[in-house]
Amino acid sequence: MNKKYLLAGTVFVLAILAAFSFSPKQAVESQALAPVAMHTITDAMGRKVTLPLKPQRVIALGEFDLDALLALGIEPVGTSNGRGQQTAPNYLQTIAAKVPSVGAFAQPTMDKVIAAQPDLIITSTINDEQILNQLQKIAPTVVSIKNGTEWKSAFSQFAGYLNRDAEAKVFLKQYQDRADQLQGKLAAHQNETVSIVRWNPKGPGYMFNDAFASLVIRDLQLARPKSQMQPGVAHSHPLSLEALDQIDADWLFLGTLSPEGEAANMLKTVKDSPAFAQLNAVKQNHVVVIDGSLWTSAGGPLAALAILNDVEKFLLSPKASLAKL
Repeated sequence: MNKKYLLAGTVFVLAILAAFSFSPKQAVESQALAPVAMHTITDAMGRKVTLPLKPQRVIALGEFDLDALLALGIEPVGTSNGRGQQTAPNYLQTIAAKVPSVGAFAQPTMDKVIAAQPDLIITSTINDEQILNQLQKIAPTVVSIKNGTEWKSAFSQFAGYLNRDAEAKVFLKQYQDRADQLQGKLAAHQNETVSIVRWNPKGPGYMFNDAFASLVIRDLQLARPKSQMQPGVAHSHPLSLEALDQIDADWLFLGTLSPEGEAANMLKTVKDSPAFAQLNAVKQNHVVVIDGSLWTSAGGPLAALAILNDVEKFLLSPKASLAKL
């Protein structure tokens, strides 16, 4: 893994998770000795699903699901690869190092799912009825969130499926306290704009105003450029070099889903172009290279904390990170 994508947020996340002790083997042995208590929930697709009240072997088929499980102190027995990656999302690789992959993003390998012996499968990326039916034959399968659901609400709903409401409330309070504290430190930056950009092989696309990272930035009372205020949870179409002014701001946070590959190579090339050099953020040395799997994908509670750490690290430091390009 490219070390430049190891975020400061990982340290904070590890501290949060240190309170939990995972012991899947002990959990399975204990579960085998007693009847399994079940409950029925209505998932994000309106499906009635009966699942264990305290599942012991959960598979997470989605970035949000893996993130949320870890935040609740549950280590899954399997997960899918991150969007555009061959592993779990970059920002979770250290924490989820022992969680095996059971397939590509939104494309689980059924043999691997079966081999993991799950008692619950939870997914935020699959809504194909045929795949869901296949998964349901292996273990109770829950579609965790609808596309576009704000991450805090989604996390609370997710925790409810697992009978972990109290843990979710504690975590969300920790997040809000951290955001409030950081907002105070950022008082001098309140009138500055923050651009959030994913660099794709065909060019940069900025994140819409309701995208995950945009919501975290909003919690800090930081502004987005007027050109990036469209409602929506996705990102713009790739922009040409002639339209780079649409990604400009006082601060430019940009990254790729993977630290290697076509998009990453193009970003390294474009940084030397005259069009890029004319951006105000570049002239001010306010360009921050971010982990795109963290900032520009479907983040969860741990990702939100990691973004707060990134913002604190770079906006409050006299040295920006253009040199990382």
